[in-house]
Amino acid sequence: MTDWQKTAKTIYCDAVDDEVTILIFKNLSARCTGRKKYTEQNDTTLNLIREKSRKMKKILKCEGENCPRVTEYRDKISAEEAN
Repeated sequence: MTDWQKTAKTIYCDAVDDEVTILIFKNLSARCTGRKKYTEQNDTTLNLIREKSRKMKKILKCEGENCPRVTEYRDKISAEEAN
């Protein structure tokens, strides 16, 4: 078993046009800091997403629990632990 508690990596998420941090915990559960912000939207966040979407001319939307960025990083950490 590993001797670390959690690891984190900050990435640019093109799904929401913002930097988010991916957290991987010792039990290999994963969490993205942008998920709550961009899925439980308030008026401020909605306006920000609308403005960014308009400027980028594409729909921005958090991919939630099935985000490939989170899954990819978790799988990478899992593979490193297996070696």
